[in-house]
Amino acid sequence: MYELLDQINSPADIKRLSMGQLRTLCAELRQYIIEVCSTNPGHLASSLGAVELIVGMHYVYDAPDDKLVFDVGHQAYAHKILTGRREAFRTMRTKDGISGFPNRSESPYDVFGVGHSSTSVSAALGLAEAARLQGRHDKVVALIGDGAMTGGLAFEGLNNAGASRADLMVILNDNNQSIEGNTGAVHRYLLNITTSRSYNQVKARIWNLLGDNRFRRFLQRWVRALKSWFVGKPGGALFESLGFRYFGPIDGNDIEEVVETLRKLHGLSGPRLLHCFTVKGKGYAPAEADPVTWHAPGHFDPATGERRHAPHTRDRYQDVFGEVLCELAEADPSVVGVTPAMAQGCGMSRLAAAHPDRFFDVGIEEEHAVTFSAGLAAGGMKPFCNIYSAFSQRAYDQIIHDVALQRLPVVLCFDRAGLVGEDGATHHGAFDLAAYRSIPDVIISAPRDETLLKHLMYTAWKHDTGPFIIRYPRGMGEGTPWRETEGQVLPVGTGETLLEGSEVAILGLGPVVNRALTAAQRWPGRVGVYDLRFLKPLDTALLSAVAARYRHIITVEDGCLAGGLYGAVSEFLAATRSTATLEGIGIPDRVIPQARQAEQYADCGLDPEGIEKSLKKVFGE
Repeated sequence: MYELLDQINSPADIKRLSMGQLRTLCAELRQYIIEVCSTNPGHLASSLGAVELIVGMHYVYDAPDDKLVFDVGHQAYAHKILTGRREAFRTMRTKDGISGFPNRSESPYDVFGVGHSSTSVSAALGLAEAARLQGRHDKVVALIGDGAMTGGLAFEGLNNAGASRADLMVILNDNNQSIEGNTGAVHRYLLNITTSRSYNQVKARIWNLLGDNRFRRFLQRWVRALKSWFVGKPGGALFESLGFRYFGPIDGNDIEEVVETLRKLHGLSGPRLLHCFTVKGKGYAPAEADPVTWHAPGHFDPATGERRHAPHTRDRYQDVFGEVLCELAEADPSVVGVTPAMAQGCGMSRLAAAHPDRFFDVGIEEEHAVTFSAGLAAGGMKPFCNIYSAFSQRAYDQIIHDVALQRLPVVLCFDRAGLVGEDGATHHGAFDLAAYRSIPDVIISAPRDETLLKHLMYTAWKHDTGPFIIRYPRGMGEGTPWRETEGQVLPVGTGETLLEGSEVAILGLGPVVNRALTAAQRWPGRVGVYDLRFLKPLDTALLSAVAARYRHIITVEDGCLAGGLYGAVSEFLAATRSTATLEGIGIPDRVIPQARQAEQYADCGLDPEGIEKSLKKVFGE
């Protein structure tokens, strides 16, 4: 089907192509990515925009000897296809298929794994220094983009790299369509000069003759200031001030300009940054027109761009969060929403539309999002800070130091808690229960359905001391009539009896409680089911009653077993010298690979059949 792409089995095959053939290859890559993603959904728009940059990198550099690091990982589809995984790409993000992100265990071309953002510069600097210390001459390139440059870790890496003499090339993939580049004749003339080999050889000789002294440093500062003023690129001044030599901006979707510039910069040494403007969704009109929606569009018709939505009668937890937050904002002018670049995904875009002055999208900056929320709370506001559970790990110190220690009333809503499906291990919200349970004065709650999520948001709204965590999964709720139910303020730290029994008690937290109820129906009158609702504080009165009544207790949770609900109940039973035996069902102490959510829950024994299997063992069946 693809004249050139079908012949590319490694980057070595690319190097034989002419410039005209490279343009054809880029077009075929785009078509192939669109074709595959239409039936096997993934991150589309980001990878479409980065095609020429990736083709150019593989054309000029010699991977895997040269190290190519990607940030964020979902712009790397073309890289996967060009590095011997063309056919395997059709299995991307499926059970036993290849990852949607660079993965070191998958290919020698994936030199550093990445599922989160802003890591590339730090990792690439480490690779460059490792090569230097081992006497190798690897070239190391970091491709950073799609908002990752807003992350604090990216600037920490730039600060350290700029102060070093590492042979490091950073390519900034700038796809923010509101930024315009300098594309005039003067800009192109200066770009040709600063990237020319003869200019850089002469410049290096002059600096070497001057030596490392105050006069040389004065001249370097003067040249940087003059260059920034003349070219008119404030961004260039920023990177130059961090110790990088700045080049660009160039058109990152022009393969000829990309290759020509990379060739010129290939022979230079030291920290340098090439600024490239690209179009997110390039080459596919629907994605270019709406890159936010087409970041991860799901199934669609590649010919028409019509997105195919599976019919459903239940609301997503994200829909509930967004609507209830707007309810609270209507009732209370102090309610504000904060999210690190996940407004649409978490449902906060509703608040952005209804109350734009009380909505804050801070970019991919989880640490800042939490401390900013703490500042809002200290100033008398009621912030609801929504972060995907896996990404909240990056803000662990801020949650302790800036929120908990000051007992500030910040509502932390951890979306995508538990197992997330096709994004796999880098995105599972597996560790939040265990991670935050040890922090003093933190309330941790998990709703079993949409109605309880609404009640917990009302409860958190009225809570005025310390952080209040609400964690809930990705996807559909249970179908409860939450819109018709009045929001309630629940007593903090209280559980609920859902089913009485006589022999085995199941203590659950979150939506897996509903799976436990289903499993318990096979043994009517023998299995009790209890929804704790709060991991912290625990309902010790309910636990005491359960321990006194039942000979065996099973905990179920969609978090890691080590340190979560199972750990909390174990500690309670040990402290009270209970004779009840205990078993835990949750995410085991191993990496859960990508698959559909239902497959992952079955793998962990958290579906009704898995819980039923555990009950059979207890009953000796």
